Amino acid sequence: MRHLLGLVVAAPLVAASAAVVLRHRVPWPRVFGFAAIGAQLVMAVLLVRATASGGVVALRVGDWPAPFAITLAADLFSALMLLVAAAMVAVCTAFAVARGDDHQAFFYPLVLVLSAGVAGAFVTADLFNLFVFFELMLIASYVLLTLGGRIGQLRAGTVYVSVNLLASTLFLIAVAVMYGVTGTVNMAALATEVSRSGAATFAGALLLVSFGMKASLVPVHGWLPVSYPQAPPSIAALFSGLLTKVGVYALFRVYSIVFAGEASFRPVLLVVAGATMLLGVFGAVGRDGMREILSFHIVSQVGYMIMGLGLFGTLGLAGGIFYVLHHIVVKTSLFLVAGAVESEEGTGVLDRLGGIALRRPWLAASFAVAAFSLAGLPPFSGFFAKLALVRAAVEDGAYAIAAVSILVSFFTLFSMLKIWNGVFWGEAPQASRERVRGARSLVAPAAVLAAASVVMGLAADRMLVLSRTAATVLMESRPYVEAVLGGAS
Repeated sequence: MRHLLGLVVAAPLVAASAAVVLRHRVPWPRVFGFAAIGAQLVMAVLLVRATASGGVVALRVGDWPAPFAITLAADLFSALMLLVAAAMVAVCTAFAVARGDDHQAFFYPLVLVLSAGVAGAFVTADLFNLFVFFELMLIASYVLLTLGGRIGQLRAGTVYVSVNLLASTLFLIAVAVMYGVTGTVNMAALATEVSRSGAATFAGALLLVSFGMKASLVPVHGWLPVSYPQAPPSIAALFSGLLTKVGVYALFRVYSIVFAGEASFRPVLLVVAGATMLLGVFGAVGRDGMREILSFHIVSQVGYMIMGLGLFGTLGLAGGIFYVLHHIVVKTSLFLVAGAVESEEGTGVLDRLGGIALRRPWLAASFAVAAFSLAGLPPFSGFFAKLALVRAAVEDGAYAIAAVSILVSFFTLFSMLKIWNGVFWGEAPQASRERVRGARSLVAPAAVLAAASVVMGLAADRMLVLSRTAATVLMESRPYVEAVLGGAS
């Protein structure tokens, strides 16, 4: 089972190499792409089954001794993230096929390299390789963002690259300081070192700042709503489900394993979470384009995830983990709806649209389900994730962040109704009635994910059990530390 940890990264990289070599021989890039994505999905399912009871699977590459080995490890949190990420890559790639976005010569190699970077970030057990996988993921995303070469894309790419390079520089400095002070970058080995050294604590704090930038936390969130609306629709949907969530995952992992949930950081995390929720949702309310609104909502919703981390109890962490999983599915669905609307109508600006519910009822239904889930209405997955977070906040006496989370839910619903009224209801303006592209296959990916959100809501008890198990492993880090340092599964 532990060898799956290497294969989940290697499979897409091998397939990417094959797709580059055969990039002009249709349909081989597509065949290699979907074969690797399917293999990742299967391996992720197997890893979820192996870790569902709270176990940890670990692999020392080359069988070098710990902590010097390149160690890969997966607990239930890692495995769940792998599973959902692989599913999003599959669905977004299917949407790209429906739109014709995959005709670009290097589309499949870039998506596969991105997928390998994401998977590697989820399973690596040391900081330097986390940096390597971040960069692998981001290099691919830089190119995917600018596919097509429009001026708007290039400008957005400049902002995206600049901010992420700054975050990566801080990350690398932190890793260097950490290694200089402790002699290791293995996260399990660092679990007992950071609390003993002021310099290591500083380096760890710098790591959290870097991850916060990559997760688009306030006040370093502005790059996301500038860049995501400019990407091709299928790529924007892929980014919405994956990129910031890798930053969130890194925050959860490092704060729980390396810092052991250090209490002095929690008030800061809760303040940042509340500010991120509020500024993100206020930015969404003031926009008039589908993808612009949804991009600001990514910022806002990341605040809920960090709220769970800031509470750092079993229920709070479980709610945060559930929220991450729910949000990946729901937000990707919403971006796919926006992409389908833009593909068919030629625009995503609200005042140029209308009446789509009558022409595309399944697309409208997919949006409604995902929007209600994002706003936290029952019986959808977002309601149960938010309920767990609010309960955890109340039990912890953090009434302010509980109130902020509820208030933001109302503004989220308001902005979703704004999209509904502008895009799906009423009558279409004459200028928007000339469609650019229309196909049922454009609707299917969003509908599948909207249905998945319903299933997650109906199975909320099971999702919370899994999330609690994952949270327990994060809080009681001994099994993870022992598996990584011992190299045993």
